[in-house]
Amino acid sequence: MAVPQNRVTKSRRNMRRAHDALTAANPHECQNCGELKRPHHVCGSCGHYAEREIVVQADEIDLDDDAA
Repeated sequence: MAVPQNRVTKSRRNMRRAHDALTAANPHECQNCGELKRPHHVCGSCGHYAEREIVVQADEIDLDDDAA
């Protein structure tokens, strides 16, 4: 079984973990609606990406009674 030869000090342990911190998100403003969104992702509020409508919102869909 693996057993450490010497004790790892708190300083050395913490220096190893120095790069493990989480970074804050980098939100961008949607070009269509102005809401904040993740970069390179479809806007969750309007469904646009790069000035194109990718996802049609539910309130814009017209379903016929016989189609449903």
